[in-house]
Parts: sequence; C-alpha cells; structure tokens
Amino acid sequence: MARDYLYLGSAPAGEDCVQVRPDVDYWPAMLAETRRYVEALRAHYGPEPAGARLLIKRESHDFGSYCEAVIEFEDRIDEAAEYAFRVEAGLEYWPRAAA
Repeated sequence: MARDYLYLGSAPAGEDCVQVRPDVDYWPAMLAETRRYVEALRAHYGPEPAGARLLIKRESHDFGSYCEAVIEFEDRIDEAAEYAFRVEAGLEYWPRAAA
C-alpha cells in the first residue's frame, strides 16, 4: 500500500508560532509547540484510525531545521484517507482550557 503525507504546520493557523532563528536556540520550544499541536489535533479530530498516524517530521530550512506536524496515511484505506483529509483542515486557534 502507498503511504502519503499531508503537512499540517507546527501550530494552529491563527496563532503565532516559534520561528526558525539562527541566533536563538529555538528547537526545544518549537518541538514542544508541535507536540502540543499534535495532541490538540487528536483531541479535536479523535484518535487516528488504522492506517493513519499523526507524527512530527524534521525538515531543513536555509536558517536551520524546523519541525512540522504531519498526518501519514495509507491512501488505499478509506477511513485513514478520510481522517487525513479532515485533519488537514487543522485548527485555527489553540483550544481554550476548560473553565
């Protein structure tokens, strides 16, 4: 079966996020933020079905490495592909803490 990836970003689209900066040790904060985003996606969209997996990928940039949440999925498993395309919508903002 073919595996495919959709890139989801490192934080919700409407929020500021940790930036790649060659003059600062940004990596720990960026990785923590991306982990938080993966957990927020799971909380919002539910756990991954068989054939789909939320994970973090490390990528390269001219100014240094960065990480991004991705959904890896088996494109021939309908439930996995449907979940991936739902999750691709991402989140606009961080979820509010329950009061």
